[in-house]
Amino acid sequence: MNRLLIILLLLVGSFTILRAQEPDSLRRDTIPKVAPKTATPDVTDSLTVTAVGDSTAVDTTAAETRRERRQREKREREAKEEAQTIFKDSARLALEALSVRPWKQSLMVPGWGQITNGGWWWLKVPVIYGGFVSAVLVFEFNNRYYHDILEDVQYRINNNHAIPPNTKFPNQKPGQQITDVMIIAKDAYRRNRDLTVLVTVGFWGLQAVEAYVTSMLKHRWNIGDDLSIKVSPTLLPQPGSAWAYQPAAIGIKVKMNF
Repeated sequence: MNRLLIILLLLVGSFTILRAQEPDSLRRDTIPKVAPKTATPDVTDSLTVTAVGDSTAVDTTAAETRRERRQREKREREAKEEAQTIFKDSARLALEALSVRPWKQSLMVPGWGQITNGGWWWLKVPVIYGGFVSAVLVFEFNNRYYHDILEDVQYRINNNHAIPPNTKFPNQKPGQQITDVMIIAKDAYRRNRDLTVLVTVGFWGLQAVEAYVTSMLKHRWNIGDDLSIKVSPTLLPQPGSAWAYQPAAIGIKVKMNF
């Protein structure tokens, strides 16, 4: 009896399971059918698909846009530089060459640029070479005394501040105090010698600058020698008022032409 009951339950369960696997025809037939979309595609969907699915095409377009912008900016920059270019004629180029040549000549040979400029060169050149000669004399003086005192100081330090046998300063006395004074004098002569070199280099550059300024004033600006002064009498109006009249005063007018 129990076996029959178990077999019956198994059969009922199997039949129920098989029926559950079949589709529900009633529910399938009652769902309304929707017609496929064939009229116009959805623009939003197509754009989204393009943006998501074809990212390489979007990146390529953006890169080309940046490239075109860089090319346009480059063309604008070149056009601006070309518009600012100053075209010089042969006369202006010749004037610029004349104004540049003297200072280069003066750097190579002092006084050469002054001779090229003309004018008061016969007065400038002796002054230039007189300055160089003076610098050489001052340098030689300081350098000679520096080395002489240096020899004495070295002997004094090595021999307990004694007087050197062949000293060029016989009036000096032995002692550390005299040695210290001579060390100070040695440093002063060395400093003056070095400053002489610096001043000479500056004087060399100064005479080149003078040659350049003179050439600029001569070839690029008109500073003729036509200087005239004219003095003449004149009447100077005086400030008056509504109640009184002030006559003009006699004065002098000075007119200067450069």
